[in-house]
Amino acid sequence: MNSPLFGLILYLVLMAGVAVWTWGRNRSKEDFILGGRRLGGWVIAFSERTAGESGWLILGLTGALYGIGLVEIWTVLGICAGIIAYWFIIARKLREVSGAQESITLPQYFVEVSGRWGGQVRVVAMLIIVFFFAFYVSAQFIAAGKILNVTFGVDPRWGMPLAALVVVLYTLMGGFVAVCYTDVVQAILMVVTLCVLPVIGLVLIAQHDLDIGAALAATGQTASLTGGRAGWAAAGAIIGGLSWGLGYFGQPQLVTKFMAIRSVDEVRIGRRVAIVWTALAYTGATLIGVVGITMVHGGLLPTEGLSAVAADQERILPVLTSLLFPAWIAGILISGAVAAMMSTADSQLFIATSTLVEDFWCRALGRTLSPRRSVTVSRLVTLAVGLVAFGLAASSDDLIYDVVSMAWAGLGSSFGPALLLSLHWRGMNGRGVLWGMIAGAVTTAVWLLVPGLDEPLSVRVVSWGVALGACWGGATTGGRRPGR
Repeated sequence: MNSPLFGLILYLVLMAGVAVWTWGRNRSKEDFILGGRRLGGWVIAFSERTAGESGWLILGLTGALYGIGLVEIWTVLGICAGIIAYWFIIARKLREVSGAQESITLPQYFVEVSGRWGGQVRVVAMLIIVFFFAFYVSAQFIAAGKILNVTFGVDPRWGMPLAALVVVLYTLMGGFVAVCYTDVVQAILMVVTLCVLPVIGLVLIAQHDLDIGAALAATGQTASLTGGRAGWAAAGAIIGGLSWGLGYFGQPQLVTKFMAIRSVDEVRIGRRVAIVWTALAYTGATLIGVVGITMVHGGLLPTEGLSAVAADQERILPVLTSLLFPAWIAGILISGAVAAMMSTADSQLFIATSTLVEDFWCRALGRTLSPRRSVTVSRLVTLAVGLVAFGLAASSDDLIYDVVSMAWAGLGSSFGPALLLSLHWRGMNGRGVLWGMIAGAVTTAVWLLVPGLDEPLSVRVVSWGVALGACWGGATTGGRRPGR
């Protein structure tokens, strides 16, 4: 029993049980894509939070805090502010409007508010989602490969396909309901891992009389809130970190959760749960980075652990977990990292599937599917998207942080300004939606492809600002929105 595999196997068995339990609950397209809009605030909040906080939070952010230092505090603050803001500004209104429209995907919502521009909006939205989500899901499979390699010694060439297989299977079996109920389990595992690990680490640091401040200072720029920068460069670092919060307004895998909540009244419950979970998780992630720096500086990591984090900073959490806990408990806690990957990958797979089936096959091509047939087709598309994402993961050497940053900026700027304005500005119309989507996606690609542009000012700021301006420009030169 004293093996990390015990905890992992227990977790995987539980996920399989949820998939089997939800298999027969999908009798129609709305059941498979939105769970029939019958899930309560608690379930939706846990699902939304875990879908938003992927392997990027567990490995990417903790690794960045360990490797780069306290400048990442601005990222933490920006994210927390973004989560709170979009639960207040987007959630309730989107549930009301999408329910009245009977829209079950984000592209369909945009089509309904775009009038004669609806056909073009549908195609552009679909292309943006499929493109960026292919990379986003691949980042989760990369995360799984790292976790399984550090903790269980599994070669990433086997770890990535194993994780991909599990995620794809329970997503295509159980649909949206399986995604949400597995997310509840994953949310609990993630927050326990992020809270328990730093507490034990801080106790060990105190027992060895290590000085956290001295450890940060000894590593140079790690102790600086601006990463050692000054002047405009420091301002750019701060703005770049805070700008992560902008992306929340346009992430389809997150805002779709608001469309699925049982009633508008449940939004208040979900909002409270989401905010508490966020505060606990991000405080824990920040402390893990600090604990890692202090323990490495104090010589508490064995040679093998030092070698692992020296080769890849994003391995700090699994290395600390293996060091601080008995093997079987480490396996359970590391399952929290696996959960982070799976909870985001399943939601992203699901959004890509619903976009291709509902928005492209049924709406754009005008094909009619029976309720049972639509579920079958959705499962086949889920499998296909999963295979493409796995192919990208297997051929990528990029850090999780970088891959997610690109996808986050692209999705957030393509959909965020358009969604925000379409919900709260009566002057918004289809031309504005279309221009905003195109501007956000193109600006993200150009800004990241041209070397050096992202250093002084983050792509997340530039692409969001350009998309917002394009939305306004398109709306003020086009006609009025349908029904207004």
